Amino acid sequence: MRNANVRAAAALLLVGSLSACAVASEAPSPRPSSGPSAATRTYLPGLDADVRLPEAAPSADVPVVVLVPGGGWQTADRSGLSDLAARLAANGFVTVNATYRSGTDNVTFPTPVDDIRCAVAFAVARAQEAGVDVGPVIVLGHSSAGHLAALTAMATPFVTGECPYDPPVVDGMVGLAGVYDVEQFEFALLDFFGAPRSEAPQVWAEGDPVGLVEAGRAPDDLSVLLLHGDADDLVPVTQSENFAAALRSAGNEVELEVIPAGTHDTIYSAESAAAEVTRWIRGL
Repeated sequence: MRNANVRAAAALLLVGSLSACAVASEAPSPRPSSGPSAATRTYLPGLDADVRLPEAAPSADVPVVVLVPGGGWQTADRSGLSDLAARLAANGFVTVNATYRSGTDNVTFPTPVDDIRCAVAFAVARAQEAGVDVGPVIVLGHSSAGHLAALTAMATPFVTGECPYDPPVVDGMVGLAGVYDVEQFEFALLDFFGAPRSEAPQVWAEGDPVGLVEAGRAPDDLSVLLLHGDADDLVPVTQSENFAAALRSAGNEVELEVIPAGTHDTIYSAESAAAEVTRWIRGL
């Protein structure tokens, strides 16, 4: 599952992806779909999230979806996920599109995961304050944030950051062209972990979704949806395939969809992801 040739190739691919993410963050975000308008709220000092609540009187068991953007573990520009967040909100979900601290903020693991878990807790608290009967709670991440979303869903005890909201329980995780096997991306994750794997093996182990699943650390009731384009030349589709295989072996419910002609930059568009994500969430 983890041979040296794949690891080397993946590391080289991610060097290009960091530049691609930087370019993407500067591009105008697509026009959001019609639906509930977003209200920007601060969930931790210096960290904002765009909240969309149901326009009509909320029904029972309304899903809450927290979206977190990729950026090569270096940036966290949430604008690229605004269209997907709007489309999911138009489909009747509470959506919270959140940023978090990353490499440009000079932080290392587990701080980004601390922030995302707090964003999830904030999302649930905000929905409840608005009178929403909260149903399943889902965290969704693209690329490097697929990695972070998986760690958020694992509820690893290594995550200890302070948060003013009650600890969340994550029912589902959606990964869009995510990175889940840290050994394949060791070169790109040096800054994220703050040290080479040989010098900090336990820290790396706590931040490795595939390893955590294989060690029996995935919650039994965690459901997972993985979407990956078969034309992705930045993160190999084997990342999602291997993660799905590990989850199935551990007894978790997982669905893997490989999108024909999907690329790393199209997989998170509303056109590519909204229908599949909506269908899957409604089946939880």
